[in-house]
Amino acid sequence: MIRIKARAPTGRVAVLPTVWGAVAVGYKFGCPLAQQNGLGARIVTSAVFFAVGTGLIVHVRRSLLRELRLARRAANAAQDVVLRPLPPRLDGIDVAAAQLSADRGASVGGDLYEAVATEHGVRVVMGDVRGHGLAALGTVAALLGSFREAAHDEPDLDRVLRRLDRALARHLRERARAEHPAHGPRDLDHPVAEEFVTVLLLEIGGDGGLRALNCGHPWPYALRGTRVEQLTGADPLPPLGPFPLPAELEVLPCGRLRPGESLVLFTDGAEEARDGRGRFFSLPEALRGAVRDHPVSPQKVLRTVFTGLLRHTLGRTTDDVAVLVLRNGRRGAGRDSPGARGDDVGDAACAGTAPTHPQPTTYR
Repeated sequence: MIRIKARAPTGRVAVLPTVWGAVAVGYKFGCPLAQQNGLGARIVTSAVFFAVGTGLIVHVRRSLLRELRLARRAANAAQDVVLRPLPPRLDGIDVAAAQLSADRGASVGGDLYEAVATEHGVRVVMGDVRGHGLAALGTVAALLGSFREAAHDEPDLDRVLRRLDRALARHLRERARAEHPAHGPRDLDHPVAEEFVTVLLLEIGGDGGLRALNCGHPWPYALRGTRVEQLTGADPLPPLGPFPLPAELEVLPCGRLRPGESLVLFTDGAEEARDGRGRFFSLPEALRGAVRDHPVSPQKVLRTVFTGLLRHTLGRTTDDVAVLVLRNGRRGAGRDSPGARGDDVGDAACAGTAPTHPQPTTYR
C-alpha cells in the first residue's frame, strides 16, 4: 500500500494568516474611522476586510497547490517503480511503450507491461486488469513483481505463466482478508472472486523466433514492411483468475521477428475506444498510416497511434490504454530472412493450428 503522509503546518505557514487576522481586528477595534457610520467610512472598512479576505484566500490556495505538487511528485515516483520506464533497446530489440489512464490525474491504471532481457531470450508481458485507474494498481504491482523474477528464474515460458497465476491468487486472497476479514478466501460471493487479468507472454529468441502464451488478451499486430497483420489467429486461454490453468500448457510458436520487423502489443482499450457516434477506433488503420513511410521507428508508431486515438475520442477515453512496440534492430540478423528454415512451420502454427480453448465472450 502506498501512503502519502501530510505534513503538519509549519510556523512560517501560520504566520501570514495570523498577521492578516491581527490587521483586521486591529482596524476594527483600534481605528477611529472604523467606528464611524458615514458612507466613506463604511467603504474604507469594506475595502480593508475585502483585502484581508482576498489575502487569506490567495495564501490558502498557494498552500494547497504546494501540497498538491508534493503529492503528485510522490505518486509519480511510486508509480514509476510499479510501471517503470523501459530502456530504448534490449539485446537488439528496440523498445517503446506508452500508456494512458482513464482516471484523470493518474499516470498508471489497470494496464501492465514489462520487457526484460534474460538468458532465455527477451521476455515480454502485456496485461489488463479488470477495472481501471488506481484501484487496479495493487494487482498490477503484484503481477509485475512476479514476472520480473520469474522471467529470469524460469527456463520455460509456461512456468513463468504459472508463477503469475499463483501471484495473482495470493494477491486476491490477501486483498479479500484486508478488505473483508469476515469473508473466507473461498467465498465466491465476494467481489474479489470476480477479478481477472488478461495476460500475454511473449519470448523472442536469439534467432528472432517468437513463442507466446495468451490468456484472454488481444493478439499483437506484426508490422512487416508496409503490411499490418495479426500475429496469429489461434484462440487464447481464459484470463487468469476465474479459471485454473490447464494441467498441460503448450507454448505457441509464432514464426520469427526478422530484422526491421515490429510487433505492436496493446490492451483492449486501444480497440474499444469509441467516438461520439459510438464507432470503434481502428487500430490496424492507424498502424497502416504509421508504416506508410518505411522504415518506421517504434516512437513514430506510438505517436501515430495515440494521436489518432485522442483525436478519435476527443481526448476522453473511458478505459486505460497501453501500447508496446518491439522492433527487431539486429537480433537474429545472421540468419536468412525470407524463407529461412523452420519459418514456414512456425508461421503455420500461428495461423491457427494450435489447440483452441474456451474463453469468456466478454472481459468487462
